[in-house]
Amino acid sequence: MLQERGTAADLELKQAESLLEGLAGVFSGWSGESGSAVIAEHDENASNIEAKYRALLEQIPAVVFMAYLDRGASEAYVSPEIEAALGYSREEWLEDPVRWYERIHPDDKHRWSIEAAEMFLSGKPLRSSYRVIARDGRVVWFHCNARMVRRPDGQPWFIHGVAFDISDLKDTERALQQERNFVAGILETVGALVTVLDQEGRIVRFNRACEITTGYALDEVRGKHIWDFFPLPEEAARAASVIAQLSADLLPQDYQSHWITRQGTSRLIAWSSTLLPDSDGTPRYIIATGIDITEREQLERALLEISAREQQRIGQDLHDGLGQHLTGIAFMAKVHEKKLAETNAADAADAAKLVRLVNQAVHKTRELARGLFPVMSDAQGLMSALQMWASEMRDIYGVSCSFECETPVLIHDVAVATHLYHIAQEAVNNAIKHGDAQRIVLRLTTEDGYGSLHIVDDGSGIPDDHQNSQGMGLHIMSYRSAMIGGRLGISRNRERGTTVSCMFPLSQT
Repeated sequence: MLQERGTAADLELKQAESLLEGLAGVFSGWSGESGSAVIAEHDENASNIEAKYRALLEQIPAVVFMAYLDRGASEAYVSPEIEAALGYSREEWLEDPVRWYERIHPDDKHRWSIEAAEMFLSGKPLRSSYRVIARDGRVVWFHCNARMVRRPDGQPWFIHGVAFDISDLKDTERALQQERNFVAGILETVGALVTVLDQEGRIVRFNRACEITTGYALDEVRGKHIWDFFPLPEEAARAASVIAQLSADLLPQDYQSHWITRQGTSRLIAWSSTLLPDSDGTPRYIIATGIDITEREQLERALLEISAREQQRIGQDLHDGLGQHLTGIAFMAKVHEKKLAETNAADAADAAKLVRLVNQAVHKTRELARGLFPVMSDAQGLMSALQMWASEMRDIYGVSCSFECETPVLIHDVAVATHLYHIAQEAVNNAIKHGDAQRIVLRLTTEDGYGSLHIVDDGSGIPDDHQNSQGMGLHIMSYRSAMIGGRLGISRNRERGTTVSCMFPLSQT
């Protein structure tokens, strides 16, 4: 089959070349007598018009050519641009009627022959691009527009056309293609997930890392909103909000979301999205770069759980071990003090001092134990710990600090309860130390399978640029919230003060 196809192509090429050679023969074999007969058909006015027309053509920065099919080389025309483009003078170019064909790049010669033959046979205009080899060996790209004009009786009269040097354009296209190949190579080999979205959040492109992580091919996700693959409604709403905000202020946005893979598993992705505008600044595409942090998040959670268990163990040892031991010593010292009081007043005073120091050690031990293990291991432990923390803040700082919980919020996971306690602890400390708050309310509520912890104060209010804060407190609260699958929110109150909120799923508690 391939051999038959090659034979047909060779035959087609030979027929085309034969036709071109025949036409060149007619063109080069023109005799002066027949030329005189043809020229006699035109008056002097037509010659003047043609001269003016040629003068105008010579101002065009392109190779303009025209050749009568029934005249000789002396009647052909090519503009002076031919010398600038290929290094041949007009005379050199016209003295050989088939020079154009000979200088066409070998890889383009077959195509040019077929298209030129089609123009001669059918009269169809020739519009195509070819490579031509210049006198010095350079390869010049031309975009050629040529047309054959017929006489009123339908006989071929002349061909005319224009060839534009598009070498710079081709070089630019080649450089752009190399750049595209380079970018595509990076896109496909980089380990990060890279998704190109339109302004509506629909997936336009999907790199190899996305396919491996999610199990979906590009054709399966193209045109779908990226949040269609997010299982949690609040994460989908957050992604849609980020897309809208990007189109409005062009500022990069970071967020996290779970992605349901083709196999039904969930992967946690940390996204960073930015807008890719056109050259005029008009928004066009959104680049969402993601890092799969599922394993990292699991390891961090495991480390925190280990740390929490160790703190709990140390806290219990301090409370039940060292605390009880010191309590026993204090009791024995008190008994010894009473005995000494009956015999020696001076020794009794020293014993009383010893009892006081031991009791102080017991108190500090209990404080250490409660700091390491603030929430008791029962479902009501968080409520009790927050109630006690509010009471301590009133006693220590003299501010109004209260805990509100209309409906009991039972949290069976001690680690989750401990994270929430520390979030409340950090928020209260910030309100007192940085916001000069005088009234603080800790509120714990539940609704539709989610729990909410709110810390509301009447202080000076958090700065508007708090998201760019370098303080560790805000970052730690956000981190603790993420560890329990929650979402942290910090906002200024309408009147004054700040509200710190953490919404968390009760299913994990």
